[in-house]
Amino acid sequence: MPAPTTARTPTTARATGPAAVERPDRRARWNGASLSSGGLAQVYGFDDADGSRLDCWRNLVEVMGAGKPADTTGYR
Repeated sequence: MPAPTTARTPTTARATGPAAVERPDRRARWNGASLSSGGLAQVYGFDDADGSRLDCWRNLVEVMGAGKPADTTGYR
């Protein structure tokens, strides 16, 4: 599980969902895909409420998956 400090807030989730489906071309692009709010935030340029751009899945692989202590430097 990603560190809570790299998790997205509801602000990001509320912004990215509609961005992915507000136009027919975007709906077609994402139709049938499994999406994350973080991935959509990167595609559409959304930042979290504190102005950071989160990358919790990269943190999960590179830090937590490698058994390193939790560190959000470079991931938030």
